Amino acid sequence: MQGVKAAVVLAGPNDPNTQQLADWLRNIFGPLFLVIIGIVALFFLFTREITRFVQFIVLSIVIAVVFYYPGIITMVAKGIVQALGVEETG
Repeated sequence: MQGVKAAVVLAGPNDPNTQQLADWLRNIFGPLFLVIIGIVALFFLFTREITRFVQFIVLSIVIAVVFYYPGIITMVAKGIVQALGVEETG
């Protein structure tokens, strides 16, 4: 009887729900990401490396936008396709 229950539990739906996994990962890595950015930014400020600080902040903003708003990549890609005048297929 135990083997049957395990087989039923392991057999899930055909389309897995990855949105819950993505939300869970954002909840864990989001605050950690912000803490690391803060520590590295303070290091650059205290060592007076302003150029590296600005480069780091710009890169951090790009990564944060992709991390917190993953749908923006498809929107930007569609915008580029429309701007270039390429026809969409499918």
